[in-house]
Amino acid sequence: MAHSTGAKPSVLFVCVHNSGRSQMAAAWLSHLADGRIEVRSAGSVPADAVNPTAVEAMREVGIDISAETPKVLDIDAVRASDVCVTMGCGDACPVFPGKRYLDWPLDDPSGRGMEEVRAIRDQIKDLVEDLIAQVSPGERRRA
Repeated sequence: MAHSTGAKPSVLFVCVHNSGRSQMAAAWLSHLADGRIEVRSAGSVPADAVNPTAVEAMREVGIDISAETPKVLDIDAVRASDVCVTMGCGDACPVFPGKRYLDWPLDDPSGRGMEEVRAIRDQIKDLVEDLIAQVSPGERRRA
């Protein structure tokens, strides 16, 4: 895959509140890619804090996202990314030529119980592993 800067590939995860799905996806990518991929996440309407159930679900697999804060989606983040992965944000994500866009149809963990959030977490992990193979081929690390 061609990278916009010639450096390591970069991925932006976008969901509405940047408090659940996109935070978990960014954490999985950071964890599994071992620094081979630059990771960003943002929301079209960011929440005040990361979903505590998402924090707990990620803690169960040894990944701490408790210090993360939701960030607002801005054009510069999209422009700086090779791949933009949306998760239920509709048309809020700006489109630039030469960028790769993916949409992952994942349930929003907001208001869901731990069992449902675990299932979403595990779906995200599988999608992230596939994404790593596409944007940074080579040995994949399994958590």
